[in-house]
Amino acid sequence: MAFYSWLCSIANAFGFLWVVTLSLNQVHGVIIQSNQPEKGCDFSVGSWVLDSHQPLYDASRGCPFIVQGFNCLGNGRPDQDYIKYRWKPSHCNLPRFDGKKILERYRGKKIMFVGDSLSNNMWQSFTCLLHTAVPNSDYTLTSQTKQLSVFFFPEYQTSIMWLKDGFLVDVVHDKEKGRIVKLDSVRSGDQWKGVDALIFNTYHWWTHIGDTQTHFELGNEIVNLDQLEAYRIGLTTWAKWIDSNIDPSKTSVLFQGIAATHYEGNGCAGQTNPMQGSQPPYPGVDIVKNILHSMKNPIHLLDITLLTQLRIDGHPSVYSGRGDSYVDCSHWCLAGVPDTWNEFLYAALIGR
Repeated sequence: MAFYSWLCSIANAFGFLWVVTLSLNQVHGVIIQSNQPEKGCDFSVGSWVLDSHQPLYDASRGCPFIVQGFNCLGNGRPDQDYIKYRWKPSHCNLPRFDGKKILERYRGKKIMFVGDSLSNNMWQSFTCLLHTAVPNSDYTLTSQTKQLSVFFFPEYQTSIMWLKDGFLVDVVHDKEKGRIVKLDSVRSGDQWKGVDALIFNTYHWWTHIGDTQTHFELGNEIVNLDQLEAYRIGLTTWAKWIDSNIDPSKTSVLFQGIAATHYEGNGCAGQTNPMQGSQPPYPGVDIVKNILHSMKNPIHLLDITLLTQLRIDGHPSVYSGRGDSYVDCSHWCLAGVPDTWNEFLYAALIGR
């Protein structure tokens, strides 16, 4: 403890601190966030401040591969303050994203984002940040399957992948019953092996169950479950698979936290400023934290919930390219809020 206190004092002198997280009274690895503030700085607690150095890139000009749905300026959004906000943690500094440093650290390696369209949102932000850092370095962008997209930097032999997988457990399609989510099965997990860094995400598809003909299955039987209870069971199955199949000495495993949506009340349409102050607990967050803390392997939680709760202005809203009648209050404009998620990710990957 004496050495730890000395290390903390040295780190604070430089304005930042890598935090050793404790879970079940065991040291489980190096992360940037902690639910024990006395042990260090929690990046997830803070506020949005205007910063003249924002945004970190110009999606319309510098990153032609950004999909239309996230390119709000390109879709005609008239206000621009939403791209000028920076997340400021309350008690420390968030390291500035250095894309070249990431590429050097992961030269000849693979980074994979696994999850739904919010994972895609983060992956596209990450690739744009990297491309902006080395604009003269060639890249290729390929869709190897309907679910797998690969952004590759030949100079660095680095692959940045997005694997579409909204539930992280197996899903089958039955002609009569529709979609069946197998809560106790992860046969598709072999696709996650052999990767140097995995960033998982799952939540929003579970909350959309009522919009589609979807059933939950446990032990080959269809079961009637509350959506969040099904989410808990499914995420527990994923956690057990990770603990049994991923070697933490070879692969960094991170979990992209739950991003808030803003469909309540008047929604996000017309919003141009972040909200301020504390926010109510968000559904599903406790489930994620409890399951991650119960795992034997180190899992880094990118705790993005509060910072997204405050950014009602950061969604595409009517500027997703689908016309004025479609209001998107779940995804995020690029440049924008997901860039902060990747600053969290940068701090985690470089801090290992």
